[in-house]
Amino acid sequence: MSAINPRHKIATRTRLTEVRYEIRGELARRAREMEANGRKLIKLNIGNPGAFGFRAPEHLQNAIAGGIARTDPYTHQQGLPEAREAIAAFHKQRGTPNASPERVFVGNGVSELIDISLRALLNPGEEVLVPSPDYPLWSAATILNDGRPVYYKCDRDNGFLPDPEQIESLVSSRTRAIVLINPNNPTGANYPKALLERIVEIARRYRLLLLVDEIYDGILYDDAVFQPVAPLAGDLPCMSFGGLSKVHRACGWRVGWAVLSGDPLACGDFHHALDLLGALRLCANVPGQFAIEQALHGTDTITPLCRPGGRLFETRKALIESCAASEHLSLVAPAGALYGFPRVVGDAARGFDDHEFALDMLEQEDVLIVPGTSFNVPYREHFRVTLLPEAPMLREVFTRIDRVLARRAQGTDACSAVA
Repeated sequence: MSAINPRHKIATRTRLTEVRYEIRGELARRAREMEANGRKLIKLNIGNPGAFGFRAPEHLQNAIAGGIARTDPYTHQQGLPEAREAIAAFHKQRGTPNASPERVFVGNGVSELIDISLRALLNPGEEVLVPSPDYPLWSAATILNDGRPVYYKCDRDNGFLPDPEQIESLVSSRTRAIVLINPNNPTGANYPKALLERIVEIARRYRLLLLVDEIYDGILYDDAVFQPVAPLAGDLPCMSFGGLSKVHRACGWRVGWAVLSGDPLACGDFHHALDLLGALRLCANVPGQFAIEQALHGTDTITPLCRPGGRLFETRKALIESCAASEHLSLVAPAGALYGFPRVVGDAARGFDDHEFALDMLEQEDVLIVPGTSFNVPYREHFRVTLLPEAPMLREVFTRIDRVLARRAQGTDACSAVA
């Protein structure tokens, strides 16, 4: 018997080389090293309310405490019956067709349900139309389930809204689904009804599944109005995703759901596939499911945060004013969600590299941001920040951002003068 080489490396799946998730990637690892060495950082890379002092509403906490004695056993693979009934009732109020507990799937966050949905849908080489910029899990889950993400542009000159004609031009014989993220992460765009109706008609024309990430549905600013897609889709198959993480500030509970609407006959095989995959992982986190009814049908705690004087509103205001005051930044003001996606402009943008800039912000200014290219865009002059810190902290962050960009602009000016 030959001796085992102790240095033999375990090979990993080759498709992982195509996956990026810089939100928790190389820069986040460097930040942890710096913190271990005593550096105090402002970390704006993740939309994690609990890390910024938010708490899940008390009536949700009480609902879990009241149900904790019943949480020891596995539950049904699609979720607790009362949780699914609450979700179905919520969607019925929205006008979602065929909203019933049997068509609701509860998961360990929307993240798990995105993966399960794409695993149930895709054969090798099939395509999913994904927005650019996107939340990178959609691309990663498509790739890791042997599919191919095909990106449609959400152009900053159009307020980061997609162009339906461009979406339709990308449809091929291999296309299986269109992903919509609304309100959008990372841009904060909120899609108007007329635009969504045009995209629904494209899906109908080519018999595509709509995969609609609506996790930020209650986080809207100024006069923005959220339009759910399922009521517009009617009998067209549509998966609508939501959860407790953002609107209800309960990321760590890992409670998400998906509602499959549309013609039951057209959805039948897909429904069975989702049920099978849900059964293979046994069930989702049980304690958190006891909070779902109160979250969807109890007191609205998110709207006051998004109105003038509310914490999210005031931090968004700080973002808008900081970018407007800077000669180095341009911003499409977010209409919803928890993020800003500023663009670097002017002299500071010459030869700009978003990853290099993010590293400079970390090393020089103790601020962790996410490079724009992490969201699968072909340009390099954007970065993402979260709106979760208090407004004064975000203003301080942008003072530091402007300091780095001013040095960069002066450096490019000096180079131009020498040339």
